Amino acid sequence: MKIYSTLKIAFRALRRNKLRSVLTALGIIIGVGAVIAMVSIGNGAKSQVEAQIASLGENVILIFSGSVTASGVHTGWGSAGTLKIEDAEAIRREIPGVIAVSEEVVSTGQVGAGNQNWFTRIYGESPEYFDIRKWPLNDGAIFTEQDVRSANKVGVIGQTTAAQIFGAESAIGQTLRIKGVPFLVTGVLMPKGLSPQGTDQDDIIVMPYTSAMKRVVGGTTLRGIDVQVGSPNDLAPAQQQITTLLRQRHNIRAGRDDDFTVRNQQEIAETATATSRIMALLLGAIASVSLIVGGIGIMNIMLVSVTERTREIGVRLAVGAHGRDILTQFLIEAVALSAIGGVIGIALGLGASRLLSVFAHWPTLISIPSIVAAFFVSAAVGIFFGFYPAREAARLDPIEALRYE
Repeated sequence: MKIYSTLKIAFRALRRNKLRSVLTALGIIIGVGAVIAMVSIGNGAKSQVEAQIASLGENVILIFSGSVTASGVHTGWGSAGTLKIEDAEAIRREIPGVIAVSEEVVSTGQVGAGNQNWFTRIYGESPEYFDIRKWPLNDGAIFTEQDVRSANKVGVIGQTTAAQIFGAESAIGQTLRIKGVPFLVTGVLMPKGLSPQGTDQDDIIVMPYTSAMKRVVGGTTLRGIDVQVGSPNDLAPAQQQITTLLRQRHNIRAGRDDDFTVRNQQEIAETATATSRIMALLLGAIASVSLIVGGIGIMNIMLVSVTERTREIGVRLAVGAHGRDILTQFLIEAVALSAIGGVIGIALGLGASRLLSVFAHWPTLISIPSIVAAFFVSAAVGIFFGFYPAREAARLDPIEALRYE
């Protein structure tokens, strides 16, 4: 039998029971729609985290002070002042591939101007910090190396801090009191949004690290060191070399724990996206259960259809149709139900993703591969669950089928 005739008979059978066909396809529609929507939510969350990681800059290695053991208690990074300015200078001087280094001091405190006050984060950095973080200014200028050498009372502020302290008024040239010390605002940063930890990156004041040490924080140690290398291929070698250099400088013997932590941007990205990736897989797996349920529904209806049409199958076999023609016909019916349901389900999933993004403000990201995969999976479900009923129809004995009432 020609394939055209088989297709014609298969679709005629589906049209003959429109309501049953629609209800059968509904399981596939819901399944595919759920998969598209859930995967887009997972991809959106992963994409958001990746964008936050990218805000750290490119090819960045972060070195944190701390991680020491005292009285049997292992402290975390930043808990002890174990990094020195000399360590940063040694990295800048001795590690190949390093193109920028920023010494870092971190604190929090109350700042104010006029009758306005705000509690914010205070970062002491070198001028290279803004290049490392790829953080341009919205207005004004950054501080200079001369400001670092002289520990001048100048600083750059984020958009959130500027809005809270100065409102709509320009912050450039204004005096900001930081823990009672007057600082001149030289620039306002472009907005960055949330960090990978979920904090507002724009709620910040950045000043020369020497100024932070002498006038705000006190002490002579660094909380961390930001390092940038020339290419992604330099990250792992530079990280290893930095670890070796700092162990030598800190006189850490073999077998003893480091009193610092070194992490590169790729490690941070993998850690930060691991949860989002697991969530995307979990959501997709849960939604896929609907596809299996829909496939079982197709198998059930096709078995019923074979039973109802036993006499028709017997007539066709008696007049010369082959078993493979019957098999093909019922397979086409099953695949048509699942494929049409898949197309409608894709449209439903795209619409649901859009609605979630607009009304629930959830980050969603629809990828073409997921749409193509959803369609082919829906067709495969039709083949898988439709094969058994189709084979049962093809194996009917013509004489017994003609006798069936």
